[in-house]
Amino acid sequence: MSRDVFVLGGTGYIGSRLIPALLSRGHRVRALAREESAGRVPPGATPVLGNALSVETFAGAVRSGDTLVHLIGTPHPSPSKAAEFQRVDLASARAAAQAAERAGAAHVVYVSVAQPAPVMRAYVEARAAAEQAFRDTGVAASFLRPWYVLGPGHWWPILLLPGYFVGGLLPPFRATSRRLGLVTIGQMIAALLWAIESPPARGEVRILDVPAIRTGRTP
Repeated sequence: MSRDVFVLGGTGYIGSRLIPALLSRGHRVRALAREESAGRVPPGATPVLGNALSVETFAGAVRSGDTLVHLIGTPHPSPSKAAEFQRVDLASARAAAQAAERAGAAHVVYVSVAQPAPVMRAYVEARAAAEQAFRDTGVAASFLRPWYVLGPGHWWPILLLPGYFVGGLLPPFRATSRRLGLVTIGQMIAALLWAIESPPARGEVRILDVPAIRTGRTP
């Protein structure tokens, strides 16, 4: 079943790969972009000019029945960017939640982060607050919770694989190792496609953690 998909963050690392995949499967895609970035929206998608931090600039472009996909985030997050997590990540999610609620969107898909986590607390807190903003709308929602998405330009965490292997063998660390595991960009796109094409029931919130992202669907 083809869907009308409104994407925030469509020119980024995940969005620039997700949009062509959606189009190839027959979905209709509109992508929010600033005027200076509109030319980077993947061909076939309809650019919508606006500012993701200002709901009034794009709320009118979100339609009843849309699937709204939020992919905006601070590039290369680190503990030093706590203020950016609030100013960009959380603010854009709250704006998207308002737009989805006003329009009567059918489904929100939000790329969050694995939680709880012993590190990157400011980042996790901002993403958890964003999840709550989407929950408060009452719109059906899918939250994907990766820890790190491997792909072009994002390979350095492969160096951590021996630590993940050891952690998976030790019972005290096994659950944390699974929750904070690595996923590939291919797995992430597959999981997003599944979430978009298989929405939860009205008002339901569904969470895809790292193991679910790796398989492309919830258990």
